[in-house]
Amino acid sequence: MSETVAMAAEAPGRAVLGRFLRHRLAVMSAAVLGVLITLALLAPVIEQLLGIDAEAVDLFARYAAPSSAHPLGTDELGRDVLVRLLYGGQVSLFVGLTATIAAAIIGTTIGLFSGYAGGRFDAFVMRVTDGVIALPVLPLLIVLAAVDLGKLGFSESFLGSENVSLYRIVAIVALVGWTTVARLVRASTLSIKTRPFILAARAQGAGAGRIMFRHILPNLASPIIVATTLSVGNVILLESVLSFLGLGIQPPLPSWGNLLTGAQETIWEAPGLAFYPGVLIFVTVIAFNFVGDGLQDALDPRARDRRAADQH
Repeated sequence: MSETVAMAAEAPGRAVLGRFLRHRLAVMSAAVLGVLITLALLAPVIEQLLGIDAEAVDLFARYAAPSSAHPLGTDELGRDVLVRLLYGGQVSLFVGLTATIAAAIIGTTIGLFSGYAGGRFDAFVMRVTDGVIALPVLPLLIVLAAVDLGKLGFSESFLGSENVSLYRIVAIVALVGWTTVARLVRASTLSIKTRPFILAARAQGAGAGRIMFRHILPNLASPIIVATTLSVGNVILLESVLSFLGLGIQPPLPSWGNLLTGAQETIWEAPGLAFYPGVLIFVTVIAFNFVGDGLQDALDPRARDRRAADQH
């Protein structure tokens, strides 16, 4: 009997995995992301293997051609391009994943409480959400990124940290990027809270907190995962744009965005300095989007049918 129950519990997971594996672009994209993340995490190891210092300046080796010592050559200060790209990947991927997860947590919380409470509270929250959605995202991010943190009461030690720009970008994106998940969770909550198993839980005396977090939230996992995955690419793009404009991740901390900024003045002498981070941003964003599409098809088989119907 226990084996039968275990097999029944594993069956949905196997079905989801099977549907995901049939989505070839999603599988290939997941493999590409796995390689990029692994290489970024191994940046210190690769740096040691090459016997170099990613921040060491060598003006006698400026714009060196690719070699065994520098597989992708060197930049305008003689620093190794490959290792700096890997360290930049750590930052860009960290911002994309962390900011997206933070925004998903905020959006899930707001959408869950709003959808379950309903009434005037729901109407008020949704009007606030509509107001945030109506704001032009990029100009808003530029304004928020330009705010002087010293005037907001932050300590000098915090402002002196090289990671302060990293924390700022994560916080800004999380504060303005929760709306999509909030609306999605709210709509799903409105539907789920009227189902018989929710009514049965209420009849048994379950409180609002137990119903929301024990009965409704687990049923929202699929749309939240899909929406979060699809948002990672957009967040990486936003970080890259802000860093390119000089308002995002600040040197000496490298990111793909500020590596592009540094390369724009040397585009004719060394086009590879702009090509490599640009391609990595492009590939990463596309890969996350394909993985999101694959997860959507795997977790909601009707999504593929609806897209096929729309195409016909």
